[in-house]
Amino acid sequence: MKRLTAIFLSLLMVVSLAACGSTTSTDGESASHPPASSQSADGSETVADQDVPEGFILIEGGSFQMGSPDSEPWRSEDETQHSVTVSDFYISPYELTQADFQMVTNGNPSSFSGENLPVENISWLDAISYCNARSELEGLTPAYTVDGQNVTWNREANGYRLPTEAEWEYACRAGTTTPFNTENSPSADEVNYYGHYPYEIEGNYFSQGDLDTQPGQYRETTVEVGSFAPNAYGLYDMHGNVSEWVWDYYGSYSTEEQTDPTGPETGSLRVYRGGGWNDFAKNMRSAYRATLEQDHGSFNIGIRLVRNAVAGSGSVSGSATSNNTSGDGNILIAYFSWGGNTQGVAEEIQSQTGADLFEITMVNPYSDDYNTVLDEAQRDQNEQARPELASHVENMEQYDTIILGYPNWWASIPMPVASFLEEYDFSGKTILPFCSHGGGRFGQSLTAISKLVPDAAMGEALSIHYSGGSSMPDDVSEWLSTNGISEN
Repeated sequence: MKRLTAIFLSLLMVVSLAACGSTTSTDGESASHPPASSQSADGSETVADQDVPEGFILIEGGSFQMGSPDSEPWRSEDETQHSVTVSDFYISPYELTQADFQMVTNGNPSSFSGENLPVENISWLDAISYCNARSELEGLTPAYTVDGQNVTWNREANGYRLPTEAEWEYACRAGTTTPFNTENSPSADEVNYYGHYPYEIEGNYFSQGDLDTQPGQYRETTVEVGSFAPNAYGLYDMHGNVSEWVWDYYGSYSTEEQTDPTGPETGSLRVYRGGGWNDFAKNMRSAYRATLEQDHGSFNIGIRLVRNAVAGSGSVSGSATSNNTSGDGNILIAYFSWGGNTQGVAEEIQSQTGADLFEITMVNPYSDDYNTVLDEAQRDQNEQARPELASHVENMEQYDTIILGYPNWWASIPMPVASFLEEYDFSGKTILPFCSHGGGRFGQSLTAISKLVPDAAMGEALSIHYSGGSSMPDDVSEWLSTNGISEN
């Protein structure tokens, strides 16, 4: 009932927008909205004057600066700021719920259970399949044609689809130019994320009084869609709860002005946006780009549906670069450990597989003091440093599978692991990550790995809470079996 009421209110908002040309921000003040137009950005005729699809909001097109300025804290190099124009489109105010997903597919792969919780643990290909299935059920033209791993998008279709990366960021920002679509970093009372780690805490961990937003609750689960206030366009959970798949392959941005961009034509990774319930605030920024192979899902990735409001033309073909995983061949266990938790898991894997064991060590090791290493780790991450390694793998070419272990530091990989990944050619190899953590599971470490070695296949990853406890050996055994690796 709560969600139906919210949908009704959203529809009333759309009527109000059509009448006055503005939206209302979460603090009650009027916020500027792009003007309505009768043509798309490329001059084609729009269908914006038609009825809004039930439960959807019309986002009127316009131009914006996509990406982040050089001055934005914790920005990544792949967020090059550039001018983009998008055409009108319809978007759901909510992340897709488990009830809606199950009604169409008769299945629910989610890690958390609840009708009004967002569906998660679905791959990009699962999302495409859902869009087509729902379109067919409602008598709409499916947007996608699927041929194995290759997907073609018919831009003329009126069925459900994923937003492009540009559409998603435009909708998320809702006219803002700040790191988030709120004035300051959102608090845990405004967004569902790893609330212990608000924006810029990494450099202020021991001086939290300097933070604009103080640490708050970490719920360790998804929450019902629409639990918090919407952005200025009436969209809920654009930051946090679950990340959301978009259409685009991952790749570098063009520095030229673009209109309705659709990303690279080929790739091995798809993009997802917005951050999830276990993400630090820095990875929920409007410009942050996360990646994963299109046939993989995760407990913090869901979808938000879009439909055309502009009569598109032509089609966009997506050609997937296949990185096939395999448990066959020679195996290397490579790990970086500071407190010993990751080392313990690595040694258990070695005892079960008999694989070669290699420790990633530094010429200038991090401090033995916990408080000091916190500062050192965040400093190196912020600078994207590449510490010099003291140990090296001889004949890396002999290994087909790399079981890669590390602690979750500040929601990503320690920078010595980045040094390791950049030292060798991993093309055609399979990487199986395992991660020790204190509550954030993988953070965005899998994204960091995939960006560094896009030509490697990534198998199912394993997260271990601290040292793993008494269940760790069984957890390792089950994980190895899932990845097709035989025990001794």
